[in-house]
Amino acid sequence: MKFVDEVEISVEGGDGGNGCVGFRREKYIPLGGPDGGDGGDGGSVYLVASENMNTLVDFRFHVTHRAERGQKGSGGNRTGKSGKDLLVKVPRGTHVSDVETGELIGELLVKNQRLLVARGGFHGLGNTRFKSSINRAPRKATKGSLGERRSLQLELKLIADVGLLGMPNAGKSSLIRQVSSARPKVADYPFTTLHPNLGVVRVDELRSFVMADIPGVIEGAAEGMGLGLKFLKHLSRTGLLLHMIDVCPVDEASEPVTAARKIVSELESWSAELAGKPRWLVLNKVDLVDEEELEKISGLLVDSLGWNGPVFRISAMTGEGIRPLVFAIMAHLQEREAENEAPN
Repeated sequence: MKFVDEVEISVEGGDGGNGCVGFRREKYIPLGGPDGGDGGDGGSVYLVASENMNTLVDFRFHVTHRAERGQKGSGGNRTGKSGKDLLVKVPRGTHVSDVETGELIGELLVKNQRLLVARGGFHGLGNTRFKSSINRAPRKATKGSLGERRSLQLELKLIADVGLLGMPNAGKSSLIRQVSSARPKVADYPFTTLHPNLGVVRVDELRSFVMADIPGVIEGAAEGMGLGLKFLKHLSRTGLLLHMIDVCPVDEASEPVTAARKIVSELESWSAELAGKPRWLVLNKVDLVDEEELEKISGLLVDSLGWNGPVFRISAMTGEGIRPLVFAIMAHLQEREAENEAPN
């Protein structure tokens, strides 16, 4: 399925029903008076967060969303039926803004959360409403107001606990395949993921977390080169970044220290907030180098980056070092959760 994370749609609230001009016409009741009923309110448009969607691709083919209009009133003081609200499902993590003003309307982060995006029109008034002591037979009724109409920009930011960051071929897709049931494409030739993938990592029966794999970041990405920076926004809600580094690169351009510096530079250029998130170094493909060479590479990375954070050594293909990494991630996330829940 094609991954789409930005789309523009139109939403229209239903128009309010018109009020009715009517008079009683019954035998033996002369001068029966006005009996025109009000119209019905128009339906509103709501966006609803769904856990069963992970892309906005359907909105490429269904652009305009209209709620039902209210019915007009009728004689006998009968009020018109109100229009039904329209509920439009979107993936959790959808960011909604107004195209014309750029105003942020809201974000849908929780399952079944609703966001009103186009209010329905108000009903028109029937002539009964205008009866008075000096106007006993009003012939005035009002029209229902128009429903709200607006163009919306929907932007999907995936909701994950852990984000994978690195150059193409660093092994991010291999790692997410190793620890979850997600199956992004991997290959034994230079290749990069083309769209984000989410995987649920189950630590045990009661504990799990969500990991996000995005396209690899290349040099110049902050200026628009490649795909990686386009999708870095998907890491904005993560609690931890895993900076994956290939210790056995296929060319000099992907040499560990050079690759690590490029990632840090592009990350800082794109977003200071994202660059300031907790980040761990994960040295991948350790099964392809001997211990002495691995120690040398690790030392060079730590010195070059001025690194004082955690460093993990893994092989995403063989599973070496994966278990300690997963348990450390879970402990970190639980610690952060406890800190956030603690009273100030």
